[in-house]
Amino acid sequence: MERRDKINYYLDLADVVAKRGTCLRRLYGAVIVKNDEVISTGYVGAPRGRKNCSDLGVCIRQKMNIPRGERYELCRSVHAEANAIISAERERMIGSSLYLAGREAATGQYISNSGSCSMCKRMIINAGIKTVYIRDDEEHYRVVQVEEWIQKDESLDGQFGY
Repeated sequence: MERRDKINYYLDLADVVAKRGTCLRRLYGAVIVKNDEVISTGYVGAPRGRKNCSDLGVCIRQKMNIPRGERYELCRSVHAEANAIISAERERMIGSSLYLAGREAATGQYISNSGSCSMCKRMIINAGIKTVYIRDDEEHYRVVQVEEWIQKDESLDGQFGY
């Protein structure tokens, strides 16, 4: 049996973490790693103590046909990246990597052109995370240097989405 490469290993962990998600649209998992040590994990779900969309049986953004990447203030959930960042100490995150995997809740298929929303990008920048690995399928992923998000600030152009 061939040993799994390290990046896909951490992306596999993120994929497993995503299974705890409670969103009816998309299930994301995030894993923050530094020096080959998992610092924190996070998945999509309502704030602690609040009802999840999976409990309510409705997603307001889906019901209103809101496109991906827009109107997150209507969403009940905290994103996977945010939950992972909230659960980690900033000092430990400086220079770390975040591994992100997402699947469509209805089909279980990997989300095409997946990525962090503009709000999560800002949190990742402020957390001091250096690199983000985003899963495209079981074997393939994209690598984003967070410095690129700092240099190319989409909010200056009023861009939405991913």
